Amino acid sequence: MKIDIDALRSHIGRKIEETDEATLPPMRGMTVVFERPEPAPKRGDPVPPGWHWCFFVPLAPRSVLGADGLPTSGGVLPEMPLPRRMFAGQAYTFHAPILVGDELRRETELADLQLREGGTGTMVFATVRRRIYTPRGLAVTEDQHTVFREAADPAAPARAPKRDPAPTDVAWRRTYAPDTVTLFRYSALTLNPHRIHYDRTYAMQEEGYPGLVVHGPFSQQCLLDLLRDNLPGKAIRSFTMRARAPLFDTAPFTVIGRPTAEGAEVWAVGPDGGIAMQASATLG
Repeated sequence: MKIDIDALRSHIGRKIEETDEATLPPMRGMTVVFERPEPAPKRGDPVPPGWHWCFFVPLAPRSVLGADGLPTSGGVLPEMPLPRRMFAGQAYTFHAPILVGDELRRETELADLQLREGGTGTMVFATVRRRIYTPRGLAVTEDQHTVFREAADPAAPARAPKRDPAPTDVAWRRTYAPDTVTLFRYSALTLNPHRIHYDRTYAMQEEGYPGLVVHGPFSQQCLLDLLRDNLPGKAIRSFTMRARAPLFDTAPFTVIGRPTAEGAEVWAVGPDGGIAMQASATLG
């Protein structure tokens, strides 16, 4: 497929700015969705790492949503020539806490676009950089990586990506069984309209998946929660994650981890024992 990557890259540096408020109701929602044992944060409490995904939710009108439910225009990304997209990774720096009740400001910038050829065809990798500020200054810096892919052939047999085996010498382990209700509630909480997470017919017939796809940020949050639950009193200063393969609602998945000299490393593991997501963190 011929793609004019130079034309796409001409949009690098595009920026937008938004405001929001770290309100209390989404904190209650996250507590329920992830079945947290502790009470929801109250006004003035720190927002747990990763829970800021409940703020600055996408508000594109229906008229600009594509067949997959996601916007085809708006924001900092140009209109992409490839129809499918997947969460590919994330890198966070947590500079200072966001407190429930804070007024927030977010700067979003298109940082990079790269064209690659792989076993599944042509792909475009996009990096979007965000900076979130509270009244006290910079709180979070994040680089989000998204891969855009060619349309799936529904008649072709599904190809499972090769997964490296997960390590066995780990100190922490927890199993999640994401079901339709959980994935729908997380989509609603983050206002994520991507149909692969709640529309089984679309996910299987149009994109060729074996079931509903677990949100990348959902799996990522499971890793962040594993860290803070097993390292109480330690603040997560940075977190770098790479998505290796999708997870589905057809079987439970496991998150595992262990401490390191620099902080910790964690993995999400599929039902076949292969790595679906891996991340490292530094602590303070």
